[in-house]
Amino acid sequence: MKLQLKTPQLYIETYGCQMNIADSEIVAGILLTQGYTLSSDVEHADLILINTCSVRDNAEQRVWNRLDFFKGLKRRHRGIMVGVIGCMAERIGDDLAKHEAVDIVAGPDSYRDIPMLLDKAKTEGKGINIELSEVETYSGITPERIQHDQISGFVNIMRGCNNFCTYCIVPYTRGRERSCDPKEVISEVKSFIALNYREITLLGQNVNSYKWIDGDTQTTFPQLVEMVAQVDPTVRIRFTTSHPKDISDALIEVIAKYPNVCKHIHLPVQSGSNSVLERMNRKYTREYYLERVNKIRELIPNCGLSTDIFCGFPGETEADFQDSLRLMEEVGYDLAFMFKYSERPGTYAAKHLSDDIDEKTKTERLMKIINLQNGISKKRNQTDIGKTYEVLVEGFSKKSENDLVGRTQQNKVVVFPNKGFAVGELVNVKIISSSSATLLGEAINDKN
Repeated sequence: MKLQLKTPQLYIETYGCQMNIADSEIVAGILLTQGYTLSSDVEHADLILINTCSVRDNAEQRVWNRLDFFKGLKRRHRGIMVGVIGCMAERIGDDLAKHEAVDIVAGPDSYRDIPMLLDKAKTEGKGINIELSEVETYSGITPERIQHDQISGFVNIMRGCNNFCTYCIVPYTRGRERSCDPKEVISEVKSFIALNYREITLLGQNVNSYKWIDGDTQTTFPQLVEMVAQVDPTVRIRFTTSHPKDISDALIEVIAKYPNVCKHIHLPVQSGSNSVLERMNRKYTREYYLERVNKIRELIPNCGLSTDIFCGFPGETEADFQDSLRLMEEVGYDLAFMFKYSERPGTYAAKHLSDDIDEKTKTERLMKIINLQNGISKKRNQTDIGKTYEVLVEGFSKKSENDLVGRTQQNKVVVFPNKGFAVGELVNVKIISSSSATLLGEAINDKN
């Protein structure tokens, strides 16, 4: 009688941004070649990996809490291995390795070594590699799609960051910028389309600085977006994140030219004060940022704009803060991700700038930003009433299966009555009412 060996089960938890989702799929692709099978059941996994984020402290605290849970799980189920990967692993890998639950630690450039680290952990107790690379793009790895019922896929087109914003940990956890071969980007896009994904998002810490050089041939980001858009005109194309200093006329023109390139740009401003922007090392001024917004509005009048903005950066005066509020009003963002400054260990700001704004002031300023943006978003959405938008159906509304929810090209959420449309279908919806967060409408191409 032949002994049948159990296929080892892999469970991955992903925290943080869309880039981490794409990285988790790379890791899954690596481990599936080693005989693992993906599992959604943590209780029966043989290997548990946590893909981490270090941008904000609360994300790291969630990881520590999960590790405490996994410690108990390992006691109940002997033989389980636990690994921490990603940015948090890079930032404090040695500390993580000391946790009783952790067997391996792998930084963002060490995923190819995970099988070796697992073997090392089995023989030596721990396996750790947090070395950064100047060349690793995971070329040749076929990502494993973690959720096949999804309609939106994420493709990493570059890794790392060269900007060194003084508040940001990313250059220290993900290394320098390096771009992926456009042929591999196109191949990955095609793999998503083959699985019936209806929207592809190109990812990079600063996608605008994408540049691939092959001999005398150079591919820039606008050229890559154009190449991807031409693969299948029925599939939506998005990208994130754009750095304001690098958003070119050429890119804006490509967005305007191709109907399937979504008319939405996420353009993080962070602050509306030139003095604060300088201390942040953002490499642009308020005036330059507004000029770029005006160019976007000129060439793409229906373009949605969103941003990141935060208050309480070291040295921020009341006048600086008012500059931020005025810029928000002038631009009129559809959506904003809003925060108060939280010092991240290891950054330039943590080492050289005094965190001199008290928590009460930070909180008060953040509430003013939130209240202002809520009002702006409400007004922006009211201007959409009576217009018709093409909506990509994402699923049922959270409140009722009688309604569907989807997004416009401008990345606005739309809820409308369920008339039999399928997930992934494009539906023309006329907007009849709105709130600060959602558009409500009626489908005008009824399902027959």
